[in-house]
Amino acid sequence: MDLELSIIVISLLFFILSGAGADMDVGVYNVKEYGAAGDGQTDSTKAFEAAWCAACAVEGMATIVIPEGAYLLGPIIFKGPYKGKMVMQLKGQLLASTHLEAYTQNWIDFQYINGLVISGGGTFHGQGASTWPYNQCPKTHKCKLLPVSLVFSFVTNATISGISSVDSKLFHLQIFESRDITLDSIRISAPGDSPNTDGIHIADSTNIQVANSVIGTSDDCISIGPGSTNLTIFNVLCGPGHGISVGSLGKNANEKDVNGLTVRKCTLTGTTNGLRIKTWPSSPATLKATGFLFEDIIMNNVYNPIIIDQNYCPYANCPEMVYLIATTAK
Repeated sequence: MDLELSIIVISLLFFILSGAGADMDVGVYNVKEYGAAGDGQTDSTKAFEAAWCAACAVEGMATIVIPEGAYLLGPIIFKGPYKGKMVMQLKGQLLASTHLEAYTQNWIDFQYINGLVISGGGTFHGQGASTWPYNQCPKTHKCKLLPVSLVFSFVTNATISGISSVDSKLFHLQIFESRDITLDSIRISAPGDSPNTDGIHIADSTNIQVANSVIGTSDDCISIGPGSTNLTIFNVLCGPGHGISVGSLGKNANEKDVNGLTVRKCTLTGTTNGLRIKTWPSSPATLKATGFLFEDIIMNNVYNPIIIDQNYCPYANCPEMVYLIATTAK
């Protein structure tokens, strides 16, 4: 092969490889390379922030790797938008700081993101046991909320699969103003006497699917708030806890309708309630809850299998202003 032909062949190979690489992962970002310790004691918040910022600058797909180990994290916001798509591969365990004074709101918050995958089989541990005694919300409405473990706000096109959430301080996982999110093979657990540790709370979001998951807490396994549309809950094992709930609805002004909820092939065991809908009769807003289908539901040792409470009100003589339409159970 002469020199000229060799140059042509090498150039062609470079062109092919460059083109192929355009659809491949652009970069892998290991949090340990940014200073994360993984010893369960050293605060790794800054290292996680640095890894996220580096990955966000990539045009293409970036993968943040969290290896085996225990990583102590304070409150952190993973914020978009970014130039490509993001994969967070959690193999280790993330431990929430127990210092409540460090929190202004939530623990881990994903915001303004389009295209997110979280997987890897790891665990988000809220270390809630040390803070549950400070939760006064079950006793009084004038209380300070403890941090939610995982929050997805203004997130689109996300898949969260194969991860666990343990002992959250308040809710385990909350989805707000988001769309096209799939939660698959999630495990959520907290003791039966832990206050307000709802499993998954969804509000003002559309096209959300929860499937093939196991949830056991002291509160709702899954709760549906106002403004939620086109939700599917499939093959979920719930218990202990308060079951699968819609509401409460109508507590605040400007709440939006709930439309299109399908709950299929779910099993509830040892829960206070099975399927529950609760609305405030003295609502400052008039809204509707429509298009519900509950099908192939198994209940074992459930105290209140089905509850529709349209008088959820601590006061007397509250006018009903929330309407239930087209609710079907099979």
